[in-house]
Amino acid sequence: MSQPFDDELQARVEDAGINASAPREQLWIDGWLVRRCPGKAKRARCIQAVAPGRMGIDDKLARSLSLYDDVGLRPFIRITPFSQPRGLDARLEQLGMERIDDTRVMIVALPVARSHDGRPCAPLRYETTDADTFSRWVGAERGSTPSEQLAHAARLRESPVKHVAVFARDHADRVVAGGQMAIEQQLAGLYDVNTPPAARRLGHANALCRHLLTLAEQEGARWAYLQVEADNAAARSVYGRIGFTDAYSYHYRSPPATGVRTS
Repeated sequence: MSQPFDDELQARVEDAGINASAPREQLWIDGWLVRRCPGKAKRARCIQAVAPGRMGIDDKLARSLSLYDDVGLRPFIRITPFSQPRGLDARLEQLGMERIDDTRVMIVALPVARSHDGRPCAPLRYETTDADTFSRWVGAERGSTPSEQLAHAARLRESPVKHVAVFARDHADRVVAGGQMAIEQQLAGLYDVNTPPAARRLGHANALCRHLLTLAEQEGARWAYLQVEADNAAARSVYGRIGFTDAYSYHYRSPPATGVRTS
């Protein structure tokens, strides 16, 4: 995978992504952010291993995993090029933890070039919306439970960084795409971009993303980033036509159903 972005920018993007998904249900355990949001997004309900700390991996893992038992959530550990301490992923593999959700972080410099993808779409009307309305809509589209939708809305409302949610409507006033972005210190992250099945392959996601990036520019952003699963070819194609390029990857580790012994 190509690396067109320097380490400093990638580290800033990683920090911004962590801040953008910060839930109220998180604890600091010896250098790890242990997040226990009951929503659907793994980034808000996982262990973010951001600093090496003082404890050994096994001791820290035991403390952290027990916190998920307390609230009845399946634990996930997010593994990035910045995860600490070194050797964490290898130790989790040794413990039999499942590797899932191979994901790419893509970045583009702003402003993006005008579209030349040959997919003109009908004029759309854009409207900003509140966290509750957006979370209900995108949750219904993705099959999220009511409790997951409520947790998503609370995370957006209480975020330490600014979030903007937008719907794109067609001539019949139907929502044909939706998405939201987080803006922090010249960085804009695109999240929850979704197009209903009946409105796909019509250029709506491309148009919505470009609108969000225009708003980001107006807020002073110089770079935009997003996170997309590596095997989501359709979404990666949309983002690639806009100009997004792979910067780095991450994945999750999770204990098997029978649990993990660390000693």
